[in-house]
Amino acid sequence: MKKLKNAMKRIVGAVLYKVAMLAILLVSGPAALMAQNTAGDYTAGTNALTTVAEEIAKYVPIMVKLCYAIAGVVAIVGAISVYIAMNNEEQDVKKKIMMVVGACIFLIAAAQALPLFFGIGG
Repeated sequence: MKKLKNAMKRIVGAVLYKVAMLAILLVSGPAALMAQNTAGDYTAGTNALTTVAEEIAKYVPIMVKLCYAIAGVVAIVGAISVYIAMNNEEQDVKKKIMMVVGACIFLIAAAQALPLFFGIGG
């Protein structure tokens, strides 16, 4: 019983510590943000957003190729899994085929939609 009380005290103490840290962050965060804006000058923020948008645009083609590569790996592993299921005469072979095809279609569609989501390309 004593061990349980000690464990509860430690848990309550850890939770209270985390709540206190969250409260400090919530109070000090907006103050730091307000301190950066001097007399309505938002150029630092717009410059930062422009930089972030350019950096994201650099990574989108890489992510598209990564989605295609993952779709290829899923197709190969899925084909092997379906082949093994067919040889073992399992009952849910059709289900496995549909899952592999669906996963590949999703990954290819996601790769096509990614540049459009970020407004890159036509």
